[in-house]
Amino acid sequence: MPKNFPDAGRPAFYSLADAAWILGIDRDELHRAIRVGTLRAERRRSRLVISAAELQRVLNGGAR
Repeated sequence: MPKNFPDAGRPAFYSLADAAWILGIDRDELHRAIRVGTLRAERRRSRLVISAAELQRVLNGGAR
């Protein structure tokens, strides 16, 4: 039975550079948002990344 994976083409995590580009801000602003807690980042294989769900939350104007 085939399964439907609607988000199969999108990455689950974005690099900080990609997230900054998607949000339309520079990397310094992104680092500041992570530092003050406005944006959640997590470590994956010793790199900071932003989850697709977190990026979607911010793009939708969602507050914590």
